[in-house]
Amino acid sequence: MNSGFALAAVLSLITFSTHTFVGGKYAARPILAAETFDRASRWLNYMCWHMVTALLLLFTGGFAWAALSPEAVEVAMLLTGLAVPLSAISVWVAMKGGIQPWRFPSSWLFALITVAGLSGLLG
Repeated sequence: MNSGFALAAVLSLITFSTHTFVGGKYAARPILAAETFDRASRWLNYMCWHMVTALLLLFTGGFAWAALSPEAVEVAMLLTGLAVPLSAISVWVAMKGGIQPWRFPSSWLFALITVAGLSGLLG
């Protein structure tokens, strides 16, 4: 078993859980309740929320597959490469909003996934 990819899978599951159960309460619900948002903007944001939810499940499954199957290394390579800009975008959005990046869990969780994925690729 590739322990770097296994760790990336666990971190992806943690990210999924944080996104779904914490973020759902504090981010997704307020988006839907925001009467000041244009209706199309509100539902577009909600759709994007669920796209990220699906992506995080794919991260979890893809890294788990790569942890157990050496022939799936390309999947882990793709997911590791994708985690880099997702972390960077999270940092950028936080800073643009005047929020410390550590307050956006996606900033540092995607960074940790990147490190674990690189560990699996190099290990």
